[in-house]
Amino acid sequence: MAAPAAQAPVTTARGQSCSLYVGDLPTDLSNPEDTLFNLFSKIGMVMSIKVCRDINTQRSLGYAYVNFQTPQDAEQAMQRLNFSEIRPGRPIRVMWSIRDPAVRKTGAGNVFVKNLDPSIDNRTLHDTFAVFGTIFSCKIATDDTGKSLGYGFVHFETDEAAREAIARVDGMQIGGKEVSVVAFIKKQERDEQEEKVFTNIYLKNLKSTCTEH
Repeated sequence: MAAPAAQAPVTTARGQSCSLYVGDLPTDLSNPEDTLFNLFSKIGMVMSIKVCRDINTQRSLGYAYVNFQTPQDAEQAMQRLNFSEIRPGRPIRVMWSIRDPAVRKTGAGNVFVKNLDPSIDNRTLHDTFAVFGTIFSCKIATDDTGKSLGYGFVHFETDEAAREAIARVDGMQIGGKEVSVVAFIKKQERDEQEEKVFTNIYLKNLKSTCTEH
């Protein structure tokens, strides 16, 4: 059965999202819409599927949005299909879709995790932090070959969950390495902080006879 046409994200009257974000999809699937429909329709009524594509080549960018009829089906799909494998060794990520740009831009509930052992994958990172609250997204940074860069990000639904995660996990050993967990700071704010604590000066046009003293 063909996948339904893409529609806007579905939201119930109570404001509960029925939309899921699906990431880490193989980009060379011949028909990713049908693949996702066949997978997610086993959970409940799928209203629409949107696979994001390159505007010029129409090649899949490796992520999509799946809209269910009910938030209950969406939540069940997230619980059952997160980290499932469309292809062996290629687990997908299934999370709530956050379409409100204000939520994404504030950085609220975001933590930065570094010094991760290369053996730690997205599932392990997610399972480690899920005990503290609902996770919107969880991702380990990787290079072009998929190798871990040793750090990742966890976005919680609430600041309270993020603070507890920092208090409980910072300095804890995961996979044999002691990890650092801190509140995520946006690049602009990091740059501003660095400017405030700037203590170096640069001197030029010094005479050749000038010594360090």
